Amino acid sequence: MIRIREISMPPEHNVAQLSFEAAKLLKIANSKVRRVKLVRRSVDARKKPDVRIVYTVDVAVDGNEQKILKRSGCKRAAITPASYYKPPKTANLRTRPVVVGFGPAGMFAGLILALAGQRPLILERGEDALTRHEKVEKFFATGSLDTKSNVQFGEGGAGTFSDGKLNTGVNNPRIGWVLEQMVAAGAAEDILFDAKPHVGTDVLLTVVQNIRQRIISLGGEVRFHAQVTGICHENGKLKGLQVNEEFIPCDRAIFAIGHSARDTFAMLNSLGIAMEPKPFSMGVRIEHLQKTVNEAQYGKDDPVLPPADYKLVKHLDEETVYTFCMCPGGYVVAAASEEGRVVTNGMSYADRGGENANAALLVTLNPKDFPYDGPLGGVLWQQQIEEAAFRVSDSYHAPAQRVEDFLKNRPSAGAGTVKPTYRPGVVWCDLHTVLPEKITGALEKAIPMLDSNLRGFAHPDAVLTAPETRSSSPVRIVRDENKQSVSVSGLYPAGEGAGYAGGIMSAAIDGILCAEALLQFEE
Repeated sequence: MIRIREISMPPEHNVAQLSFEAAKLLKIANSKVRRVKLVRRSVDARKKPDVRIVYTVDVAVDGNEQKILKRSGCKRAAITPASYYKPPKTANLRTRPVVVGFGPAGMFAGLILALAGQRPLILERGEDALTRHEKVEKFFATGSLDTKSNVQFGEGGAGTFSDGKLNTGVNNPRIGWVLEQMVAAGAAEDILFDAKPHVGTDVLLTVVQNIRQRIISLGGEVRFHAQVTGICHENGKLKGLQVNEEFIPCDRAIFAIGHSARDTFAMLNSLGIAMEPKPFSMGVRIEHLQKTVNEAQYGKDDPVLPPADYKLVKHLDEETVYTFCMCPGGYVVAAASEEGRVVTNGMSYADRGGENANAALLVTLNPKDFPYDGPLGGVLWQQQIEEAAFRVSDSYHAPAQRVEDFLKNRPSAGAGTVKPTYRPGVVWCDLHTVLPEKITGALEKAIPMLDSNLRGFAHPDAVLTAPETRSSSPVRIVRDENKQSVSVSGLYPAGEGAGYAGGIMSAAIDGILCAEALLQFEE
């Protein structure tokens, strides 16, 4: 097939017109176009209000593709041969591989291993998606936290209770394959071509269960309530895992533990597994009316167009402030996993139908900024801030402040036009008493500046809810060029928790890469 990029159409276009546009660019008759497959669809709102829809398509044609490419000018970046990822074939491993963690990295690592006939054993410390969903909803409603089953731990990982965004800055042929597996598991087909695909937490609950069932149908096994509490290694080689009270022999294991497995980080560190602190980010969640974002991005609030999103960044003298995990029509959610610590995150459903938009507003932090030394210095700082947030109300109600009050350094007394969506509720305060000056100082500088990039970003009634501490892992488990721990061969640190990804898609890809490396494992 032939890939064509940058086909621009008006919003009211007929998708069938893409065939005619493709034929014109390829310099062939429309009758020679057998099929047009959407690869990417994005909104170009640079010339407001003249909004355009831009497509990338793969085209199947009658005739010799090489000749058509040459005639159309295939050296142009806009027209190239299409390529697709194929998972590795069956390998001949002597022992059954283990995957620790069933978030995006562990899930797709497990699927690759199962497709290769390896019958992987997958260990997840949390619960299955449905049981977990019940526990999470109870926490949102009552503030009653289950530390073993929450937004961070359980089937699907932290991404299950998010917007389910699948876009990434990583350019990798495995992306299309991951999207196809998710569609086969119940996600909407438009994620295959939307430039900023999202699934929605309501649909993700079904998707992760269906992927689990597929792994099981291929001979794999998934165990819940199965926390790895120790590892056994001899002469630098993995020999087995301690799982609760059971010892499981194994010589290769993918550790996709997630960015909130702090007790596992501590266990690995105590055993001398090479780890290091890494840069990460912390900050707040910022909420606006979705209508405000639509008008700023499109120049109008047009129901024909999808709820608008944004991605902003401002480089200061010493820090960078940026938005992350933006949730159009979404909700700020309680993401705590430990008692006495408040954490926030963002989530939206498939229809993105909420009144508010929210995003993480983060400040980059480097190990030299950490007030604590050692590989777990960033973790200790996260915990300190989360505890300070809990002390504001001695509950899982999150500290919140209007933007106008934050910039004027005064406590907020209540909401304005933007009503906070965080459950179980917020407590109005001055966030300068919760967050360190390193973060508040950078936010004070950046918020007015970001308003010049997105009109209304510094709206007086926009709501800041704190703290956003789990955007990524503050730890990296050091691995070699073969994706194995430099301390123990056969141990493959993977995904966000290991410090090699930042989001659902990049974590899934890293899990796949580790599974591919494991399949090539040699004694």
